[in-house]
Amino acid sequence: MTSPADLSVTEAGQALRDGSLTAEQLAAAHLARIDERNDAIGAFVHLDSDATRAAARRADQELSAGLDRGPLHGIPVAIKDIFDVAGWPVRYGSRLYADRLAPGDATTVGRLREAGAVLLGLVATYELAIVGPGEDGLYPQPRNPWNLDHITGGSSSGCAAAIAAGMVRIALGSDTGGSVRSPSAYCGIVGLKPTKDALPKEGVLPLAPSLDTPGAMARTVHEARLLHAEIAQRPMPEPSLSLQGLRIGIARNWCLSDDLPAITGYTDDAAASLSLCGATLTPLDLPDLDLMIAAAAVLIHAEGLETHREHLSGDGGRMGRMPYQSMAAGAVLTEQDVANARHAATRLGTKVDAALQDVDAIVMPTTLTTAPAFADFAGGSAKWTPMCTLPFNMTGHPALSVPMGFSDGLPLGLQIVGRPNEEATLLRIGEAFEMSTNHGAPDAFAMTLRAPFAREGSPIATSEEMT
Repeated sequence: MTSPADLSVTEAGQALRDGSLTAEQLAAAHLARIDERNDAIGAFVHLDSDATRAAARRADQELSAGLDRGPLHGIPVAIKDIFDVAGWPVRYGSRLYADRLAPGDATTVGRLREAGAVLLGLVATYELAIVGPGEDGLYPQPRNPWNLDHITGGSSSGCAAAIAAGMVRIALGSDTGGSVRSPSAYCGIVGLKPTKDALPKEGVLPLAPSLDTPGAMARTVHEARLLHAEIAQRPMPEPSLSLQGLRIGIARNWCLSDDLPAITGYTDDAAASLSLCGATLTPLDLPDLDLMIAAAAVLIHAEGLETHREHLSGDGGRMGRMPYQSMAAGAVLTEQDVANARHAATRLGTKVDAALQDVDAIVMPTTLTTAPAFADFAGGSAKWTPMCTLPFNMTGHPALSVPMGFSDGLPLGLQIVGRPNEEATLLRIGEAFEMSTNHGAPDAFAMTLRAPFAREGSPIATSEEMT
């Protein structure tokens, strides 16, 4: 029998309204799924099952009384461990904050409560949302449900792992250099980085404020649309699945990889699918990718140092090696380095704006390889994971990652970039592509986990342990 945890947000919503399912039953199914799978994946790091069940009962009472708060009413959602949830141990994946309890809700979390969503728990992040996967943070980093020996990528690692492993359908993540999009690509799910400042950041741990943004992560594009609409408080109209009349540019010079030369072919295949949906395709070039990534890295290091400088001199010994080194790198940057990086960001933004005068969106791979193996990071060593995400944090353009196929059994993502505040266009393109390709799979965890696999020690902190 299919578990209620496998229902899409829309299917679950229909069942809640026709009386064939209660929100409490839906929450219980998700909690059971987490109990069954989280030891292997390590996505969830805090559960408060009593609070979850109470929120679900409240949703049932409201729906029964005729109060319908919208499509997320009664739907479980996971929260990245950098968003404040009142009374929960939001610890940013760091021993620096091991005893921290959130004083209130982040604005986006409050909006989810207002929408009637059921907060399921906190999911793992790279320490301080900076860099990883470190071996010396507060808890172990999640494993990729497609191959447990591989990482999930990006600081929204727990969101992507939880969704791909079938423990939740939607999650609230954040993106500073690609941390919504790259984990989505590596785990075969959907991630939306919205336009700069489209979503409030109050109650969210900052890293590089000029680049940071919350973002929606989901199993499907439709579910990402529903989540984004609620946290942005902006209606997202149902799209036409035809792309007739849309013009899409292909950034071919950003589709090259020495590590995975076939990535160009995957992108061409994706473009062909978009063409079959009715889009007109146009090749175009963007400024040098490596230069843009270098500029974005300067801003992350510089702003990250300013954000967390107190820890570097005071109690840096309690910080993991990777985030410490990343912030320390900011100390050697000059004011001119930062000025040059901001100039490069402006130049790229101008180029992208100019390209988007002639096309409605631009596509390229999200990452230029599949997810690396944990072994590549043994001993806390840093490893560059090539991706096309960082530049659009600098320019502020919205960008959507959708599953694009598989290489050696691991997912790849297609990134779709659009004009500011035109997330609806990206979602339209993404959903048409998703419906015409079906690159996702019903259950990555079940496909991968052929035999019982348990990690030593559970990273989940319960409310009882924090009191």
